[in-house]
Amino acid sequence: MHTLIRTEKLSKIYPNGTFANKSIEFTVLEGEIHGLVGENGAGKSTLMKMLYGEEQPSAGQILIDEKPVSLASEFDAIKAGIGMVHQHFMLVPSLTAAENLVLGKEPKHPKSRTFDFETAARVTEELSKQYNLPVIAKARVADLSVSMRQKLEILKALYRGARILILDEPTAVLTPQETEELFVELKALRNHGKTIIFISHKLKEIFQLCDRVTVMRDGRMIATHKVAEIDIHQISNEMVGREVRFEVAHPPFAPGAKALEVRDLAFVDDFGIAKLKKVSFALRQNEILGVVGVDGNGQTELVEIITGAQRALAGTVRANGAEITNRSPGYIRHHGIAHIAEDRMTVGTALPASIEQNILADRYWDRKFSSATGFLKSREMSAYADTLVKEFDIRCKSAKQPVASLSGGNMQKVVVAREFTASASILIISQPTRGVDIGAIEYIHSKIMEMRGAAKAILLVSSDLQEVMALSDSLIVMHEGEIVAYFPSAASVTDKELGLYMLGIKRQSDDEIRKVLHE
Repeated sequence: MHTLIRTEKLSKIYPNGTFANKSIEFTVLEGEIHGLVGENGAGKSTLMKMLYGEEQPSAGQILIDEKPVSLASEFDAIKAGIGMVHQHFMLVPSLTAAENLVLGKEPKHPKSRTFDFETAARVTEELSKQYNLPVIAKARVADLSVSMRQKLEILKALYRGARILILDEPTAVLTPQETEELFVELKALRNHGKTIIFISHKLKEIFQLCDRVTVMRDGRMIATHKVAEIDIHQISNEMVGREVRFEVAHPPFAPGAKALEVRDLAFVDDFGIAKLKKVSFALRQNEILGVVGVDGNGQTELVEIITGAQRALAGTVRANGAEITNRSPGYIRHHGIAHIAEDRMTVGTALPASIEQNILADRYWDRKFSSATGFLKSREMSAYADTLVKEFDIRCKSAKQPVASLSGGNMQKVVVAREFTASASILIISQPTRGVDIGAIEYIHSKIMEMRGAAKAILLVSSDLQEVMALSDSLIVMHEGEIVAYFPSAASVTDKELGLYMLGIKRQSDDEIRKVLHE
């Protein structure tokens, strides 16, 4: 096959001295789907940013069709036929699909030279049919499903002449059915002569979709393989540099007394949209209750109300028998609830503060760390932080360094260390491994199961369906702010069946759903 993209000794050194890419030799063949994998900080994003003109190499060169190219900006990359679909969509919600598609390259009326919306809509529909990527041209992006927004992002790149598509974690928020549909469409694009670079943390998807896969670690290329000639264990070991265990030990389920009770919870956002509609469930000691649903179906609001970040319109929340509805986060923590927030950057940590300060953020009042006169005991605080850094395997030079200097996985371990040692009986865990590499995922999963073994009650919200199914004892499914299904045993349901409930295609009877209250 013809070599379409090749890099020669491509390197990137940032001004702070960080060596992000080291003499990268990367080759992509025309008409293939090429997987790119590696832990956070392995250098994948930097390499792709250089291919898309967002970053400039410190050394080496990029060749397209064996000709050296200078990609000084995204515009240069687009001219060279490279398009990129970012993990976080680059769309304007208030504009239609057609307006987003042509943005910056709008068709004009021949006489008035004003924007020709009807032509834009027609072009969108024609492209949609040509590449079997269905979108509603005249619908606002805000009203489109996540899956359709992603299709629109791909069409945007194709409209601008892309023959090389870079897809960054494209299945992160898709259901199994939507993922399968996307894979069919990507293979069709390959059959149309397009070349795809597919970045994913989900190794099973690499084996489902890709022709070849390249592994990166510590800014270097480790190996490139034909997918048919390698297995998932070898890939994961190359990514991490050691043997990785995928199986999660799951001791028999023995639920205890009710720890958290939610009754008829309702919430309406600032735009008058009902995000929660009479949500009711009970969580028991020794139980991991998983919450699944397509992002935006009320999971975030549910967690925020339980933990005190939002006020419910109606309904009640009780923790260990105490009423905590619409109380402050401090009051709620005092009543035995710890919380791993879905966004560690803005909610879970104070980035400029040190690891030590973040770990101790909720316990400065403790007599271990402060005297009766209010003075902090710095020696005891440092010793305690150092102990947790070691226990939770936080990779750092010192507990005094800022959290902002850590990788995503180690930043998440700081949050886990604080919340899992907070003397809480109820753990609200949201997206525990989002954007976290394989080694850290393995560690965090083991800690979650350790907490279950310590008789904690755990509410687990995750957009990673495989993760929530592997860890949970029981499951609830949310769709449009309601619980639409309850499964007393997570092992009794498949991911595809869950996907039907997540999409709103199926719904259990009210009697089946009410069983989650354990009355």
